[in-house]
Amino acid sequence: MVGDKRGEMNAFQRNESKETLFNFVSADDPPKEDFPLRKKSPKLCGSNYPLSIAFIVVNEFCERFSYYGMRAVLTLYFLSFFHWDENLSTAVYHAFSALCYFTPVIGAIMADSWLGKYKTIIYLSIVYVVGHLIKSVGAIPSLGNQAVHVVLSMTGLFLIALGTGGIKPCVSAFGGDQFEEEHTSERSKFFSIFYLSINAGSLISTFVTPVLRGDVKCFGEDCYALAFGVPAALMVLALVVFIAGSGLYRKTPPQGNVLLEVCKCIGFAIKNRLKNRSHEIPKRDHWLDWASEKYSKQLIGEVKMVTRVLFLFIPLPMFWALFDQQGSRWTLQATKMNADFETDMPRLVPEESLIRVLNLAKNPVRVTIQDKDLFQQPMEAFQNPAEYSKLILNGEQQSLLFTLQHQGLNLAFNYTVKEKSVYSLIVFEAEGSLSSRLITDLEAKPENGLAAVRFINGLSQDVNLTIDRKRFIAVQENYSASEYSLLERDIYNNGKCITETGEFPLELGLLDFGASYTIVITNISEGAVKTWKSEDIKANNVHMAWQLPQYLLISAGEVMFSITGLAFSYSQSPASMKSVLQAGWLLTVAVGNTFVLIVAEAAPMAQWAEFVLFTVLLFAVCIIFSIMGYFYVSVDPEDLEEKEEKREISSRGNTIGLVTQKTKL
Repeated sequence: MVGDKRGEMNAFQRNESKETLFNFVSADDPPKEDFPLRKKSPKLCGSNYPLSIAFIVVNEFCERFSYYGMRAVLTLYFLSFFHWDENLSTAVYHAFSALCYFTPVIGAIMADSWLGKYKTIIYLSIVYVVGHLIKSVGAIPSLGNQAVHVVLSMTGLFLIALGTGGIKPCVSAFGGDQFEEEHTSERSKFFSIFYLSINAGSLISTFVTPVLRGDVKCFGEDCYALAFGVPAALMVLALVVFIAGSGLYRKTPPQGNVLLEVCKCIGFAIKNRLKNRSHEIPKRDHWLDWASEKYSKQLIGEVKMVTRVLFLFIPLPMFWALFDQQGSRWTLQATKMNADFETDMPRLVPEESLIRVLNLAKNPVRVTIQDKDLFQQPMEAFQNPAEYSKLILNGEQQSLLFTLQHQGLNLAFNYTVKEKSVYSLIVFEAEGSLSSRLITDLEAKPENGLAAVRFINGLSQDVNLTIDRKRFIAVQENYSASEYSLLERDIYNNGKCITETGEFPLELGLLDFGASYTIVITNISEGAVKTWKSEDIKANNVHMAWQLPQYLLISAGEVMFSITGLAFSYSQSPASMKSVLQAGWLLTVAVGNTFVLIVAEAAPMAQWAEFVLFTVLLFAVCIIFSIMGYFYVSVDPEDLEEKEEKREISSRGNTIGLVTQKTKL
C-alpha cells in the first residue's frame, strides 16, 4: 500500500507546477466507505475514468482562461485606462498577484474544516464570477468618473483574488477524490490532463485577450470592457459546467485541516518555551519538543521534518519576484518596443546645442548662421529635415545672426541660443514676406514608449484641436507652435479641428513608439484639414521578438524550479505533511510578489537599474541556496519517524513535569 502511494505521488510530481495543487488534508486519511456520498460514478466510455472528471477538467480550463486572460492586460489597463505611472501599476499588479497566493490558505481551511471541497468551490466560484463582472463594468469609460472606475476595479480584483486563490487547493484534490482507491494509475494520468487544461487555458487566453483589447474598439478607445468581459463569461461557464456535474461527484465531508494543527503546534511550542526559561528546567533536544505537553510525539516529529524543508524555502521568493514580472515590468518593456534603446539624439554637452531647419515656405530657402559652417545646401519647401546639426557656442548662451536667402533677397534675424538645447528654425511666408521663428524641441525620446506630438498652425486664424476625444489643444494663428503632447502609440484618425469657419476632421496617421512629431496645419480644403508631418525623433527600432529569449529562459527555469523543488521537498516530508509544504510553496509566490511591490513603491529607480538589481539579488540567492543545499542532509521520512519513536521511549524517564517547575518558579 505504501508503494502504491509513492508511485501515485511520483506521477503527480512529474506534472507539478505552482498551479497544480494538493489537498490540504492528511494523505494518510483513508476514504471512509460508510459515507453515503461516496458513491461510484459512471465511467467514461467503459474505462476506469469517472465521468465526473470531464466536468472538472472543463471547469479548470475555463477558470484558468478567465484568470490569465484578465491578468494579461491588467498592467496595461492601469497604465492607459487609469493613467497611473509604471511604478504604481506594477505595485498594484503584484499586490493582486500576492493576494491570489495568500488566499489558498483560506480556501483550504474552509474546505477541510467547514464546508468541504465541493461547496467551497461553488461558493467561492460565485464570488469569483461577481468579481469578474464588477471588474468588467468598471472598465466601461462612460460609467462615472475615474474614482468610480478605480473603486469598481479594486473591488473586482479583491473578489477575484479571493475566488481564484480560494478554489486553488480544492479543485485538483476534488478531482482526485473522484477515483476509487484501486485506480491509482488512472488518477495519476488525470493529474496530467488536469495540468494540461491549466496550461491550455492560460496559453490561449494570453493570446486572445490582448487582441480583444487592442484590435477591437469600443467607446472610442481600446476595449478593456470586452477584454475583461470575455474572461468573465468563461468564469460563468466554468461555474455552470461544474454545477452541471453535481449529480456525478463523490463528495467527502470535511476531515479537519492539518495546516491549522501544525500552526497551533508551533505556536504552543514557542509560547511554552518562553514561559519556561529557568535554568532548572532541563533543555530539550529540539525547540518543537516544548509542544509535547499538548501534542503527540508523532505530530511533533512530523512537524520537525517539515520545518527542515520549509527552512530551504526561505530564499525561494526571489525567483517568483522575477518570474511574475512577466505580467508587469516585462509587459511595460514590451510597450516600449520597438524599444527604448536608440536615442536618435547626439549627447548634449556644455556650450553646444542642436538645430535644424523646417522650410514651410513655397520656395527653396538657404539658411546661414554667422560664423558657423552649417546648412550648405538650400532647403526645399516642406522637405523632410536631415539630422540635427551641432551648433558650437562661446558660452552658456549666445546671440546669433541668422540670414535667409530667398529669391535673391537676404533677410536677417537675431536669436539667442542656449547650451544643451534643441531647436527648430521655422521659415514661413507671412503677409507676402519671408519670416522665421526659433522654437525649442524635445531633448530626448518620450519615456515609456509614448509618442510626442506638437502642432504648428499655418492658418491665418486660431484653431482648437481635439485628439482622440481626450486632448484639447489651442494653437494661435500664423505659425504659432503648441507644446508637445504625449500620446499612446496608435493610428489617430478621429481628431477634430475647430476654426472660425467650422469644424473639420483631423487625421494624424500613425504616431509610433518613442517618436516625436511636428505636425503643420497647412490649409483647409475639400472639407478637411491638410497637414504635413515631420518626425523630429525617430521611432524606437528594437523588435518585440527580442523578448522571446528571456521568456523562454524564465519558462524553462520555472519548469525545473517548480518540478524539482516540489519533488525534492515532498520526498523529505511525511505523507501527512504534504499539504503544509504546498501551503509554504504558495506563500513563497506571495512573498515574491510582495517584494516586487515594495521595490516598485519604496525604491523607484530606472528600469534598467531595477532589472540589474533583480539579477544581482537572484544571483546572490542562488549562491545562498547552494550553500544551504550543500549542508542539507537528505533523510527518509520513515526512518526519521522510527528514530523519533525510539528517542521518545528512551527519554520518557528524563522529563521533569512543567507543572511542578512552574510551582517552584
